Amino acid sequence: MAALSAWFWNEKFWLPHNVTWADFADPAPGVEYPKAGHLLTALPLALGIFAVRILFERFIAGPCAYILHIHAEVSRKAQQNPVLEKVFTCVTKCPDSRQLNGLAKQLDWEVRKLQRWFRHRRNQDKPTTRTKFCESMWRFTFYLCIFTYGFCFLWQSPWMWDTRQCWYNYPYQVLTPGLYHYYVTELAFYWSLMFSQFTDIKRKDFLIMFVHHLATVSLISFSYVINMARVGTLILCVHDASDFLLEAAKLANYAKYQRLCDFLFVMFGAAFIGTRLIIYPFWILNSTMFESWELVGPFPSWWLFNSLLLVLQVLHIIWSYLIARIAFKALMRGKVSKDVRSDIESSSEEETVKTYSHAASAKRENGTNGHFGSKPWTQNDNSG
Repeated sequence: MAALSAWFWNEKFWLPHNVTWADFADPAPGVEYPKAGHLLTALPLALGIFAVRILFERFIAGPCAYILHIHAEVSRKAQQNPVLEKVFTCVTKCPDSRQLNGLAKQLDWEVRKLQRWFRHRRNQDKPTTRTKFCESMWRFTFYLCIFTYGFCFLWQSPWMWDTRQCWYNYPYQVLTPGLYHYYVTELAFYWSLMFSQFTDIKRKDFLIMFVHHLATVSLISFSYVINMARVGTLILCVHDASDFLLEAAKLANYAKYQRLCDFLFVMFGAAFIGTRLIIYPFWILNSTMFESWELVGPFPSWWLFNSLLLVLQVLHIIWSYLIARIAFKALMRGKVSKDVRSDIESSSEEETVKTYSHAASAKRENGTNGHFGSKPWTQNDNSG
């Protein structure tokens, strides 16, 4: 174990040239540097956030949904049938014509009756609008609070106004209480998303989003350990800037305030594209790649960190294109289709489905699916 630990924490990989872990072992009184052990604090905090979410959805979001007349819909349950239930759970939820004909002969049912059974059975798994409203209201509240905190913290930080401050005296940069709380809270939230994903609305991209949350947790932890926390706070804040707008648009949609929903989605799209395609590459990537090269110089973990940030920028371009395309098509056609990420379908036998899957942010979760138009749209996120 000692050999494995020594190999993993190899100073030649983690730290700049001529810097060792011993340099951080005995700081001056009142001085603290980021340490890997600090990240363990995020685990119990994540459980606390998960518990707060349960209470929030029950005692705050639930009553808000009631006031807005958003109730849990009662869907018609499918007739109990062991054969069809086995096909539904083990084979397919949407049988084709050949499978329907085979089941019709086996059960002596009409094909139309079988189609109706599968439609009702699928709708049993459909989350209610109230459930989706409560989930979105929790995410909206957290994203808004953490963005507000992060922005206020950065407003008083010199590296927000001069990104070169992220690299002066690196890696001997003191860990302040505000920076520590910001980082650990963000990390704990994404740990909580990994926990809650097993109880949230079921989505087809469960595995993808699980990997996304894991990658986000890893990137936040990685940047903290190598003390790139200053630039990390800028990355976190940039990615938080649009998330709460998307959740607000979803809330307006669930409450059937469609004009407000449309307005908020336009705001979200503008914020997303502005932060991810302008601020992120020209402000943050410029600092992590060029200013740090000039002031610190490259080292192995520096290359890995910047490679991950470049991959993230590629994803930003893809997501921005999809958001713009969906918004444009919705405006041109005057209608919007549902989010295909939820493993459900409407009671109508004819529906148009458009897909937009988000796998995210350097910190986040968060997936982003955006739909905008004159008819209601839904999005079940989102990462960020």
